[in-house]
Amino acid sequence: MNERVSILDGNTFLVSDRRGDIEPSFDFPTGLFSFDTRFISTWLLTLDGQRLHALSIDDALSYQTRFFLVPGEPTHYLDAKVSVIRSRGIGGSFDEELTVLNHSGQEAEFTLRLDIGSDFADLFEIKHKRHKKGRTTPYVAENELRLAYHRERFRREAVIRTTAPGEIDGSGMTFRIRIGPHGEWTTQLRTATIIYGARGEDIRATLPLGGHRSAAAIHAEQDDLIARAPKLGCDCQPLAGAYRRSLNDLAALRYESITLGVRLLAAGLPWFMTLFGRDSLFTSLQVLPFLPDLVTPTIVMLAGLQGNRLDDFRDEEPGKILHELRYGETAGFEEQPHSPYYGSADSTPLFVTLLDEYERWTGDADLVRRLEAQTRAALDWIDTYGDLLGTGYVWYMTRNPETGLPNQCWKDSPDSISYSDGRLPEFPLATCELQGYAYDAKLRGARLARKYWNDPAYADRLEREAAALKERFNRDFWIPEREYYALALDPEGRHVDALSSNIGHLLWSGIVDESRAAAVARHLLGPRLFSGWGVRTLADDQGRYNPIGYHVGTVWPFDNSIIAWGLWKYGFREEAGRICDSMLGASRFFDGRLPEAFAGYERDLTDYPVQYPTACSPQAWSAGTPLLLLRVMLGLEPEGEHLIIDPAVPEGMGRVELLDIPGRWGRVDALGRSRSPHDNTRGH
Repeated sequence: MNERVSILDGNTFLVSDRRGDIEPSFDFPTGLFSFDTRFISTWLLTLDGQRLHALSIDDALSYQTRFFLVPGEPTHYLDAKVSVIRSRGIGGSFDEELTVLNHSGQEAEFTLRLDIGSDFADLFEIKHKRHKKGRTTPYVAENELRLAYHRERFRREAVIRTTAPGEIDGSGMTFRIRIGPHGEWTTQLRTATIIYGARGEDIRATLPLGGHRSAAAIHAEQDDLIARAPKLGCDCQPLAGAYRRSLNDLAALRYESITLGVRLLAAGLPWFMTLFGRDSLFTSLQVLPFLPDLVTPTIVMLAGLQGNRLDDFRDEEPGKILHELRYGETAGFEEQPHSPYYGSADSTPLFVTLLDEYERWTGDADLVRRLEAQTRAALDWIDTYGDLLGTGYVWYMTRNPETGLPNQCWKDSPDSISYSDGRLPEFPLATCELQGYAYDAKLRGARLARKYWNDPAYADRLEREAAALKERFNRDFWIPEREYYALALDPEGRHVDALSSNIGHLLWSGIVDESRAAAVARHLLGPRLFSGWGVRTLADDQGRYNPIGYHVGTVWPFDNSIIAWGLWKYGFREEAGRICDSMLGASRFFDGRLPEAFAGYERDLTDYPVQYPTACSPQAWSAGTPLLLLRVMLGLEPEGEHLIIDPAVPEGMGRVELLDIPGRWGRVDALGRSRSPHDNTRGH
């Protein structure tokens, strides 16, 4: 019963076991969650005191699931005389219909019990196994159980109502039912999650979409989003399946901000159902050629929450783009600095990159002009607060050693940045990809300044700084005897010399000297980094390598999509195609849904990709991966008022056709065909 089943609609989601049951857990968050609080931690169904077992599960839709259950273990020799169907949906509230079916020819009596409880745990309390400081009180009314939590002015409630009469107590509901021959009994349960504001109002009810949405409304919204995306026709079934699944997941991951009432993309279920800086920026870059209207709210929201002061607790600095925004109890009481938290060194240059890329695709010059001050502030941050040691590089070290993140690059786990022998360096650190992002941001900022801000002198200055950074970087980060770039520089300027996937991000940024690009590509596709399913986060001969270590040996689909894009930019089309092919091959084993990460085992060893045990699924930048791979394979690149299409489809993939690609040019079509082994010409 370890496999989990989830349903979600925006920031409300439910994770259960394969019976539909929820039991308190801190190893992996099962329960009903909304805006960082677990509203239901126990939801356990028994029939005549027996736990139920799943015959089948219908979970084709992201917001609805049906469980077909029987008591006891099914056998070949004894047919079940009774079965239970749990039909559940989510849309702000959580609805479950329970149907008990009597399969015998005689009237039968049953006792159906639903144990219900809530710990109102904050997600950070689950992660760090902390005890609650407030108090939960149950209130029983006719056909209703209300679980209320309060800690000073922080108040949350779960209200569970049933349509069928039952015996309600403080820990659940009991139904004593009588069913005729071949008859059935049904009740509908609705669980409302209530978030109280400072004035005692239900905040959810004040949002434009309100506290509850019907299945029909969710279905219509998701269908509308998918209808706006380009239409894919292809011979490669894994590509077709991954594309459709990605669009469905991106639609499901949209949520309504509790503070501003705009629709944003959450980073991933279950840990990251909120706005993230880097995740949202990378996901926006991935989806931009397909669904550009998803990107605009993210840019505006991140600009609006840009740092404007020095705040050590939140790692906030003027010009800095946030890392993570949370709404839960620990953020509200400042036990965690996530209201919002600014502990990432990459989100700020990536913000400039996204704004420029967004304008190149959409032609939305008005937004570029409107965000001039915020973009200049982000560029200023790179050279001021970002350059902690005054060396011309972007460094990071948390201002908050108690609760701040030590590593503030995309590999932000504690052991992710290491020397090749496994030792961990001191802080501050300047990881290699941060310098690439800064280089790219300066060039893109220069373009915006010259074209839209009427400031050619500023543009010239940014271009000079970018050129100097590229020269300096290729001198200081290159390890000549190993022919790759160091993962980072330590505080003494020494190489943190592990071989990692970060070097692929350097190709994407353009900071790699042309004479060294081929060596970087060889490492990325060589046996130390490339598992056959994708590029590992850390090479398999490094001291900290672990094929199931979060950032020290696993394969991340998002990471591979950026690497493929970088290889494509430097003309390594075949190598980029190998990564595209491996990612799509892996997606077949996950029903088209690429997880956050999977194990870095050799392909020949396992014959299938092994999922990382606590990987988020769905996750936004994994859902965006097939979209970016499509862009790479079809060679899509905006150029003025036109879209350049230069396909290089991997061998054996056949025809790939993408219709109605949106952009400043209107909508255009792209077609590519893979080469046969005997054909030296590219598809067109």
